[in-house]
Amino acid sequence: MSKTVMQAPANGPSSGGLPDLYAEPGHLIRRAHQTAVAVFYEVQGRQVTPVQYAILRALFEHPGIDQVTLAGLVDLDTSTAADIAVRLEQKGWIVRERLPRRQRSLFLTEDGRGVLLAMLQRADAMSRQLLQPLEADEQAELMRLLRKFLRWPSQTEAALRDNP
Repeated sequence: MSKTVMQAPANGPSSGGLPDLYAEPGHLIRRAHQTAVAVFYEVQGRQVTPVQYAILRALFEHPGIDQVTLAGLVDLDTSTAADIAVRLEQKGWIVRERLPRRQRSLFLTEDGRGVLLAMLQRADAMSRQLLQPLEADEQAELMRLLRKFLRWPSQTEAALRDNP
């Protein structure tokens, strides 16, 4: 398994008194996202996108949730979550059952469960590859800081509390 690493230039350019691009958190977060997506596809293949994986994983952990709650759990707007749910239903990986008030309850199918379980077997390898450049204590600190930056787990817990 080859390692996908995107590195910044040794000396980030600074021109005209502007701050170094590689000192801007937004740019580094974007680059980290690119790396995470590249590693995801390298380890998991291209059958499932990272967002589809998140949806399958949420439905595995919370079978029968409605689309609004699902959107909150995976941090998508409701129309995007609904569009992806339709595509996953067309692949035969989820079923959407109509609830009162035009909502839908979502469940994994056996095929969807099989796809997800195969991916979960590779999830640890994916995480190890992403975090490999860091020492163990740095890995734990990065994960702690990412959760704090994203205001988790309080946000996820609130979504479940508001829409059981």
